[in-house]
Amino acid sequence: MQQFTYCIKDPLGIHARPAGLLVKEVQGYESKVEIIKDDKIVDASKIMAVMSLGIKCGHTITLKVNGESEETEAKKLLEFFQTTL
Repeated sequence: MQQFTYCIKDPLGIHARPAGLLVKEVQGYESKVEIIKDDKIVDASKIMAVMSLGIKCGHTITLKVNGESEETEAKKLLEFFQTTL
C-alpha cells in the first residue's frame, strides 16, 4: 500500500469538474484508490462519494493506493493532484 497526504490548493476545492477528472484518472488504474478526510473513507472512483466529502481549499486529505501497480499509480496520482488541485 502506498499513501500520501495532500493539501488542496484549488480555490473552489474538489467540486464537480475536478471530482470528475479525478474519477476519470483513477478508473484507469489497476489499484484501488481511497480518499480519507477526517474519519470518512471513500472510493475515489465514485464521483458522488468523492463529492460527499465536501473537500474545500486548504483541507488536507490522505490518499491510499493499494494494488499491484500501487507505486507507479501513486506517483501518477500525486502528479495529478499537483497539476489539477
